[in-house]
Amino acid sequence: MTPPTPPPPDRRPAEAAVPDEFRRAADTLRSVLAGPPLRPELDLEEMPAPQRLAPFAAALSGSVWRDDDTEAATGRLILLYDPAGRDGWTNGFRVVAYIQADLEPDIAADELIGPVAWSWLLEALEPAGYAGESGTITRAVSESFGDKGGEPSTTELELRASWSPTGDDLAGHVAAWCEVMCTTAGLPPAGVSALPDREGGFGR
Repeated sequence: MTPPTPPPPDRRPAEAAVPDEFRRAADTLRSVLAGPPLRPELDLEEMPAPQRLAPFAAALSGSVWRDDDTEAATGRLILLYDPAGRDGWTNGFRVVAYIQADLEPDIAADELIGPVAWSWLLEALEPAGYAGESGTITRAVSESFGDKGGEPSTTELELRASWSPTGDDLAGHVAAWCEVMCTTAGLPPAGVSALPDREGGFGR
């Protein structure tokens, strides 16, 4: 009788081996979840973090909802930490962000959408402090054919970015990501009412 195959070794870092710097950073992310909602239209939750990007990682996922309960934008924020440090990383930390939002076709056709969306991110990050920023902004058009030929085309914007925090205010980086996610969904700044003819969506 062949003996059972032993399970693969658990390569996750032991709790006692987690560096204090990363533990404090991860606790900051969780404190945002435990605190008051940043905006009523925004849902945040902790999600499993990718394990191959850095020795230590934590992640959040988010969704922005319209008044009619349709999802206008989604996103992920991943905090990476490598105690050995890496080129371009500040204090061993790197933040990776992803945002996806629906676009109106006429807005998607505007060549300035990419630079404008990137400027939103940098402006939101300014108070928290950042360095070594990089990223891409993609517009994707989906067209339907055959039995679905009567369905309208849809357009999405995807923002993928990473940067290094230059200070200890990691909560500010979470807030910046949330702000950009809400802006791409077409929401006005927090505390500002939308115009009467705006129904949600990027720039509408």
